[in-house]
Amino acid sequence: MLELASIQASIPSPPVEWSRFQLGPLTIHVYALCLLTGGLIGGWLAYRRWKKKGGPEDPFFSIIMWAVIFGIIGARLYHVVSSPDAYFGPNYDGTGDLTKIWQIWNGGLGIWGAVALGAVGAWIGCRRAGLRLSAFADAAAPGVLLAQAIGRWGNYFNQELYGGPTTLPWGLEIDPTNASFPAGLPADTLFHPTFLYEFFWNLAGVALILLLDRKFKFQRGAMFWLYVAVYTAGRTWIEMLRIDEAQMITILGITQRLNVWTSLLMFLISVVLFAIMATRPRRTGLDIVYLPGKAPEETTEITEAEAPAVAASSSSHRETPAESGETQTKLEGNPTEKS
Repeated sequence: MLELASIQASIPSPPVEWSRFQLGPLTIHVYALCLLTGGLIGGWLAYRRWKKKGGPEDPFFSIIMWAVIFGIIGARLYHVVSSPDAYFGPNYDGTGDLTKIWQIWNGGLGIWGAVALGAVGAWIGCRRAGLRLSAFADAAAPGVLLAQAIGRWGNYFNQELYGGPTTLPWGLEIDPTNASFPAGLPADTLFHPTFLYEFFWNLAGVALILLLDRKFKFQRGAMFWLYVAVYTAGRTWIEMLRIDEAQMITILGITQRLNVWTSLLMFLISVVLFAIMATRPRRTGLDIVYLPGKAPEETTEITEAEAPAVAASSSSHRETPAESGETQTKLEGNPTEKS
């Protein structure tokens, strides 16, 4: 019993071989499966919200494709810029491996690049369909955060992006033979499971913004900026726990990871923009979703069964000759009266 009590609780990491498996000639990476699963579930939530807003079904999927393609490119570019050593070498000395830039299955996607270029892709898709980007962003925001939460489990299977050493009972075990294991630390060192922190933070954020939207019915992009504010509030402190290599920036004598400064900046921007958008006048009808002049004209189809009733209703409201003359007299007035 004493021996059992002395064993420190921890979260074991999966074996390295679990990070990928063979399917015939193909190598399937679990990291990619986590991203795909997150994208599908997040897309489902976004689709439900889009339909509830009255958005058309067909353009939704083309907009998603534009956003995903641009988002993946942006996510990888941001990661390469924020963690350049593996690709260009320390201080860009040329000792890195440029071929690793394309190996996204090994991990390394930056959320800010995904959001920035993903928004560009969504804007292109929305413009082509005559839809408002703000309406699409409001519908998609909770789904994006949900996708991020699920996608974080890919980091768990890759044993990457963990925090500093900890003695907490939920400390994460990392294989000491892992290339990212910090030098000089004992093999049984436990680390902060930052992937798990972000997973729970994002799930709580999804619940929060959905509850607030149900009460206030956000429009004009307010929901999107609320998502950014909630996410960056958590990402700031979680990012400060991480110990993986990253670009460091010094501002006002304080040196922090690039992602920390980016999160702080985006938090401030999003709070201001959320306050502005949330207080602007509300749109109504199709104007919520469509750009000016792009909304489809409403038409009413009359079936054969309805035709007699419609004709009878129309004839019952026709003016009789007497009524018509009386109306004309009232309009023209008495010719003997002076104006």
